[in-house]
Amino acid sequence: MIGIIDYDSGNTRSVQNALERMDVAYLLSDNIEALNKCEKIIFPGVGSAQAAMESLKEKKLVEWIQECKKPFLGICLGMQILFEFSAEGETEGLGIMPGRVQKFKPGKKVPHMGWNRISSDIFPEFNDDYFYFVHSYFVPVNVFTTARCQYANKTFSAMVRKNNFWGLQCHPEKSGDRGQALLSEFINA
Repeated sequence: MIGIIDYDSGNTRSVQNALERMDVAYLLSDNIEALNKCEKIIFPGVGSAQAAMESLKEKKLVEWIQECKKPFLGICLGMQILFEFSAEGETEGLGIMPGRVQKFKPGKKVPHMGWNRISSDIFPEFNDDYFYFVHSYFVPVNVFTTARCQYANKTFSAMVRKNNFWGLQCHPEKSGDRGQALLSEFINA
């Protein structure tokens, strides 16, 4: 069973719908005991880094996530808060991966919204595939980057991975068949 972290924000319904289409059992919860019974965890993200971190602190989930040994997938904002710091609200993140989340500079339309191509040496089956993005902040390419994307003259991390923690800047739950295949990579890993 997949545990979806309920932090009173995010796009939990979209993730639930995607898992239902894939016939994957899930549980939406903010209860640590319940989440501990799940095989894998998804942290769906929409909203602000500051509000998400405040909610996680209030629900006493920060330390649990930091110590989580289960396969863990952060989507969009859920990926960004895996890092040490976000420029969004000058927010301290979970610190699971070193680095700072940055804001796209004015010039091209922000937020980056719509379909964009990714490239990956680690997941060549997703090279040049299009995925759906909605974000104003990005994780620079770093040692944990497993796929890249370009927008507003920036190459940024589209996917990251450190040990059991995975992150996707795109929204696989809104990216059709290729997004479903990407979610399957995590679920079947």
